[in-house]
Amino acid sequence: MTTLSERISQSAFDGSRLRVVLLLDLYDGAQNQFLEVYEHLQAQVSSVPGHISDELCQSIENPSQWLITSEWESAPRFLAWINSEEHVASVQPLHGCVRDTRSLRFSVLREIGKGPGPGSPSRTGPPSTAAASPDAADRAARAARGSLQVAPRRGDGVVRHALTFTVKPGSEPVVAELLAGYTSPQAQVDENTRLRRTSLFMHGNRVVRAVEVEGDLLAALRHVAQQPEVQALEEAINPYLEQDRDLSDPGSARMFFTRAALPAVHHVAAGGRESADLGRHALFYPAKDGCGTALARLLAGQDEAAVDDPTSPIEGSTVFQRDDIVVRLLDLRGPLDARPALALGVEGGHKAAVLARLLDSAKDGVPTTDQEISRFLARSEMRLITDRRSPVQA
Repeated sequence: MTTLSERISQSAFDGSRLRVVLLLDLYDGAQNQFLEVYEHLQAQVSSVPGHISDELCQSIENPSQWLITSEWESAPRFLAWINSEEHVASVQPLHGCVRDTRSLRFSVLREIGKGPGPGSPSRTGPPSTAAASPDAADRAARAARGSLQVAPRRGDGVVRHALTFTVKPGSEPVVAELLAGYTSPQAQVDENTRLRRTSLFMHGNRVVRAVEVEGDLLAALRHVAQQPEVQALEEAINPYLEQDRDLSDPGSARMFFTRAALPAVHHVAAGGRESADLGRHALFYPAKDGCGTALARLLAGQDEAAVDDPTSPIEGSTVFQRDDIVVRLLDLRGPLDARPALALGVEGGHKAAVLARLLDSAKDGVPTTDQEISRFLARSEMRLITDRRSPVQA
């Protein structure tokens, strides 16, 4: 039996504030251009719902290295902005002055505030105004807009990410054959980073590629993109893509993969029970306009309870979400349809009705009987194209 202390859990839905750290390396001489772009971008982001504050810093050791930190009321608020077309368009001018970027995202677990000490100069007035410290007011305002992470979560050293894109209708068989037949790249990226697993699924003309990485996700993605066998695969599927791209043009490639990113917003697993005999399945949930986050949260809540239930076949679940595209990856014992309601994410209460309200494809009403739920599950299931694990190191 699995105890709560053993479970693996990561989530964007814990309600805590989010701190985002963006590291940038600028091209030589691009500082002034970057500042102009940043001022425009900052004016936009300051009006985005959920944004609290941000700071811009420059390295005292290397003037080409910059740091942007921002605070958000919650991770879903930030993800809604970062995945929006508005954000994609607003950061395009940065590409001409930024050589490299790295984004890190953290839930706020502890916060220690310290106002001006005795005799310390106040930032806004003489020492007599310390009782009305803007620091204290700011902390109180931020606390009202978001909570702290309740307790540390236990991870497994694996970063999960997915990409999704659509291909031209009618090309699905050709694309599936190409995706199933490519040569896997070398798993070891560097001494700290390793590709662990790649799972490819299709639902109609939509492709989802889910990856698991031990170590640095960005380093792994760059490593994969540079491998000849992967480059050959990407070139081979180019003619079939609905969204044109030119991989020889860094800007075109960057735009494609930015739009294709499908972040993992929730992962939970019964710790210590991973087994090679678990089946891997993916379900596709097209949400109604503006309902993607609510749908992802509904599915995540059920799976949190499922992995704590020793009778549940679900051993692990990852929910990926971008805008109104939601994909749920399941690792479970036995067939997917053994408990159809649990597999679909609607077991117990009125979850089937809630799911139907959130789904764009639920035009035939709420599935109520086991037979209807089974049909709904079959329509949602994605076709597994390939599932490749890297050999376990000794």
